Amino acid sequence: MATPATPAIARTAGPLGGLRFEGSGPPGAADGLVADHLRLLGARSAGGPAGTITVAGSDLGEVTVRTTWGEAAMDEATVQAVTGIMAVHGRRDGVPRGLAVDFAATAAGVLAVQGLLAGLLARARGGTEVTQVEVSAERAGLLAVSQYLAAAGAEEGEAAELVPGGPPFTSADGVVFELEALDPGVWAAFWRALDAPEEAMRRGWRPFQFRYATACAPFPESLHEAVRASTWRRVRNAALLSGADVCRLRSLAERAAEYDDAPPWEFSRRDAAYTGRPVTGALPLSGFTVLEAGRRIQAPLAAHLLGLLGARVIRIEPPGGDPLRGMPPACSGVSARWLALNRDKDAVEVDIKNPSDRERLRELAADADVFLHNWAPGKAAELGLDHEHLAAANPALVYAYTSGWAGRLPDAPMGTDFMVQARTGAGEAVRPADEAPFPSLMTLLDVLGGLLGAEAITAGLLSRERTGHGVRVDSSLLGAADVLTAPARARAARGLGPRRPSGFRRPLPTTDGWITVADDTVMPYGVGESTTHQALERLRADGLTAVPVVTDLAELLDSPAVSRDAHGAPAVPTPWSFA
Repeated sequence: MATPATPAIARTAGPLGGLRFEGSGPPGAADGLVADHLRLLGARSAGGPAGTITVAGSDLGEVTVRTTWGEAAMDEATVQAVTGIMAVHGRRDGVPRGLAVDFAATAAGVLAVQGLLAGLLARARGGTEVTQVEVSAERAGLLAVSQYLAAAGAEEGEAAELVPGGPPFTSADGVVFELEALDPGVWAAFWRALDAPEEAMRRGWRPFQFRYATACAPFPESLHEAVRASTWRRVRNAALLSGADVCRLRSLAERAAEYDDAPPWEFSRRDAAYTGRPVTGALPLSGFTVLEAGRRIQAPLAAHLLGLLGARVIRIEPPGGDPLRGMPPACSGVSARWLALNRDKDAVEVDIKNPSDRERLRELAADADVFLHNWAPGKAAELGLDHEHLAAANPALVYAYTSGWAGRLPDAPMGTDFMVQARTGAGEAVRPADEAPFPSLMTLLDVLGGLLGAEAITAGLLSRERTGHGVRVDSSLLGAADVLTAPARARAARGLGPRRPSGFRRPLPTTDGWITVADDTVMPYGVGESTTHQALERLRADGLTAVPVVTDLAELLDSPAVSRDAHGAPAVPTPWSFA
């Protein structure tokens, strides 16, 4: 009988169509998420317990993936403690705080799927025959704080004070909301409309502007007072007149009621005649070229991860270079935070407002494998740089857009990290029941959104390799929020209390620091009159699991896991181990 001319995978929408997976062994750190994403990508479950997950198919052989907690940690609480996540999340409050969501495990799961996809891609290309991939939640946690860690190890001081304070705000009629203003003129106009003191609005701009970098915003209390003296209607009018954006903190129940069950990314194919790239190195993406036109964190982090997997990354920067290169604090004259996301990338200056420069960008895309951006909605089409425009010159291109909302919420506010946290109920999910539902000032969704973007792009490259079709991939901060809050949202949808109990993952103070116990540990006594060392010895002698809390990220700089790059900036390790 003749073999069908078109393989089954070409008729399957998912990049993993035609593959199957099954689990074996003891449970890992993120088995459920890994299995969910494999199913969403088109693989079929062959059953089996959680643990090490093996993906297999006749055209690609077998690759196994495993998630662990790490060397110094044993669950989500202890990972957050030892990697500095508690320290960064707690800056707004002035003391370390645990995230009530499983952020490190979620990040590890997304990275594990990306590593698995990269391993399958390497096999499909005839490169290094990857058989095993491992990711620890501990390394995922270090990656999540890499920008804050880089700043802690810079040659000069922080860009702004690391002292308590920040949004959200509460109106006179009790509405809790987030504020976004990307321009100092807009910021000033908003506060003038609320009759805030001029000196307070001037002093407040810098800490507000730098809250993405410092995870705190100690602006004057009189700004909070100006809001508390204004109704929500007046606040919204001030935002409308000034060009600022405000968003009421939504609950998880509200998000559950409108949730559309969409996956965290979307793939759409187009006809192409892709014949493959030569493998030029040992890493899975070696030989591929990624063009990245990214701002802030989400897209640059996605491209950084692709670079760690071997791709050549070329940043598209405005004339004069990316202004964030000069953002303090610096290492060898370059922003430490910028280096955390952009080290080892090449750069090309392109004025996208100039027609000839846009044509040059199209020419660059004609020879690239991936074009990645996170421009404002509609901007790519307005510039003639959307998927259809670049695919005309390169039908095999993987065109990637990492957005705020993916067009799924037409009434949504500005698509930035803290606004998405507010709109999706993430601000409620990240804090236990006895804390006010405030969004974290740690850039949780920018980081997770970058990880999801890199996962989607790697899936798109694998799809192209298996089918010969170019593909567009879309991911978003909204998708990141929905992935992160899925367990809490599911509880809300069932009418249960969506938030974790009072005191959940709250570190315990000692006489000289803090400790954290594992999530399943019931404390039989207090440790407030013991040193950290004494408390840990006593707990461990009683068979209880506890670790010291990193309260200053500088404590991590001497860790064997943290190295220094060519500029002298701290660099966290690659999250994947391949065998």
